Amino acid sequence: MSQQAKSREAQLTSGLTPPGTAVSDLLRDLDRWALFLDIDGTLIDLADTPDGIVVPADLPANLDAVSKKLGGALALVTGRALPYADRLFQPYQFPIAGLHGAERRMSDGAIDCVTSTPEFELLKAGLFSDTAGWDGVLIEDKGAAVGAHYRQAPERQTDLEALMERAAADAGSDFTLQRGKMVIEIRPARASKGEALRSFLDEPPFAGRLPVAIGDDLTDEAMFKTANALGGLSIRIGEATLPDGNATQATMLLSSAAELRDILAGFAR
Repeated sequence: MSQQAKSREAQLTSGLTPPGTAVSDLLRDLDRWALFLDIDGTLIDLADTPDGIVVPADLPANLDAVSKKLGGALALVTGRALPYADRLFQPYQFPIAGLHGAERRMSDGAIDCVTSTPEFELLKAGLFSDTAGWDGVLIEDKGAAVGAHYRQAPERQTDLEALMERAAADAGSDFTLQRGKMVIEIRPARASKGEALRSFLDEPPFAGRLPVAIGDDLTDEAMFKTANALGGLSIRIGEATLPDGNATQATMLLSSAAELRDILAGFAR
């Protein structure tokens, strides 16, 4: 752990920024805040495979109730593609930034999305072929993005790093490599979660509010940085130290997705 990370860990666990403070502020002043939530590892517990996650039965309705109390100023910001994320929370549909911000559905229902190209389809097919014999490695087709998961085969991390770096180079400058918890992705380079947050804040009902960004992974750090720069709040699920040994940009911590769900359920009531 770096000295910066040790200092950050000590600061965030010293009681100077108590967990839950951000949500307490939300309860006091509903018109002040806009809420931006990652999904995997934040709202929902991580699983061995992307399709193995379990959505608690009360979570979709609780999110809808929280959204209504915030005047609709709640958005999901995720690495998932829009159609998949929608299935998780049906029958409700929320404003959402998918593929780490590369596609977005606004509060009025308008959608700005990206589509895969024939060249990218060939690249994905190559990844499936190259990893066919790698037990525990899962290639996730996200349409205009692709992820390589190695949670069940951590010994394959080095091999996957090399494979995905070569594939990202072949994909060209319109794509970028994105690392997360036991996953390496190739995604469109045109946006980030931080830029998605800014875009939402330019539109009603988010405009004029301060952002509260909540996430758990490296991909959420851009969202935390943006929220901090705009005078908002940033909350990381988990420890203050990132998998790469650096310190999080978040200014507050919660222990788990379950703790956040409990807070949201109380807010919903």
